[in-house]
Amino acid sequence: MQTEILKAFRFALDPTSVQVAALSRHAGAARWAFNHALAAKVGAHERWRAEVAKLVGDGVPEEQARRQVRVPVPMKPAIQKALNAVKGDSRKGLDGACPWWHEVNTYAFQSAFIDADQAWKNWLDSLSGKRVGRRVGYPRFKKKGRARDSFRLHHDVKKPSIRLAGYRRLRLPRIGEVRLHDSGKRLARLIDRGDAVVQSVTVSRGGHRWYASVLCKVTVQVPDRPSRRQRERGAVGVDLGVKVLAALSKPLVVDDPSSALVRNPQHLRQAERRLLKAQRALARTQKGSARREKAKRRVGRAHHEVAVRRHAALHQITKRLTTGFAVVALEDLNVAGMTRSARGTVAAPGKNVRQKAGLNRVILDSAPAELRRQVNYKATWYGSELAVADRWFPSSKTCSGCGWQNPHLKLSDRVFRCTDCGLVMDRDMNAARNIERHAVLIDRNVACDRRETLNARGASIRPTTSRGGRHDASKREGSGARPESPQQSDLLTLPTLNNETATPP
Repeated sequence: MQTEILKAFRFALDPTSVQVAALSRHAGAARWAFNHALAAKVGAHERWRAEVAKLVGDGVPEEQARRQVRVPVPMKPAIQKALNAVKGDSRKGLDGACPWWHEVNTYAFQSAFIDADQAWKNWLDSLSGKRVGRRVGYPRFKKKGRARDSFRLHHDVKKPSIRLAGYRRLRLPRIGEVRLHDSGKRLARLIDRGDAVVQSVTVSRGGHRWYASVLCKVTVQVPDRPSRRQRERGAVGVDLGVKVLAALSKPLVVDDPSSALVRNPQHLRQAERRLLKAQRALARTQKGSARREKAKRRVGRAHHEVAVRRHAALHQITKRLTTGFAVVALEDLNVAGMTRSARGTVAAPGKNVRQKAGLNRVILDSAPAELRRQVNYKATWYGSELAVADRWFPSSKTCSGCGWQNPHLKLSDRVFRCTDCGLVMDRDMNAARNIERHAVLIDRNVACDRRETLNARGASIRPTTSRGGRHDASKREGSGARPESPQQSDLLTLPTLNNETATPP
């Protein structure tokens, strides 16, 4: 099936010193424009709160006062119109809010205004429950040195000003032709055939490099069903962990059983010695000094290289999964809860805080949420499907052969032994087989890959206890109180990939 999709082509840049200054100037202008737009919105919000407080002080009920007061929040058209009237122009000697506006492309301002509108909308939708996922906080201002340096440029697709000049150069408005560290041959050939149209470009800085992410509308051939090779392999269950990055119910390579366990590269641990020296050198510098800036760049470069290696490894494994199997079954992990600190409070301090912090670091380094995100969109590209096992299904404690459950299984037990059918196998591979069997296909018609009730104002993502409290935010391997003896689970009552009556999550 031929369809149009939005796809980003990311290139590392090799700009000259003059171009680096221009890129930094555009990033600073975008940061200023975002803060300017957000300040206008925050000002309107503060006026609304002041008027509500005044009515409440006069005896009006708070709910009635909230409905009665109407203070419009300025959006992009109003903010841009007001800025045009007071921005000034340094070429004519006119002072104003930003007399240097002519030095950068106008889309650096306009895209920042759009981003501010979106940030404000995300916060309001999260408060009202319209936005799924984690709660979005109040929009914050971007601070130089802490916020990511980035800006976005648009153009007229009929008269493109963002285009490739050969295979190794990208032309950006007001900046010129910037040399690419990578080759743009693939994108150039798509554009020449008429299969890709450049929509915009987002330029950002990561570590010591500048990157350009070219967003294109690409005409691709998306398969409407799995290929013959994918159907022959069928479904695969994936158990994510830290000892191994992923344990598969079926090997990636048919004739290689060892490929069922994907090694965890642990990129952060490999760079730990280098990061330790760089951060120690940074801590010994004086704030505001040139030496501190140099040490800060060294730390940022080390962290950036770790992130690049991590993303490269995840892209390799997710592509092999989505192109090699018809269905990829994953767990619905609550990564934010799993990596929550055990520090506790002053009244109730936590235990084993240092050990828990080390575990959190390893979990975040393996990036299970990013792996699921990549599988989710790549499955639509390559004709496969994504299935998700219930968050509270005890995959590690259930025997994949007979369904017997061992409620006393510990994390230190790396081998699963079934006392009912005698099955003995690796703990993670046993969990992967259970995930393959009990995962439920994702409905592509739903806007999110989770249940629509799992939002900021809807149902809780963690079950409540009998006292009305909440369990610890981690993957639970059982429900309710621990039974006195091992139990038998009925496999026929659990949702499976072949169960037509099962509702998708």
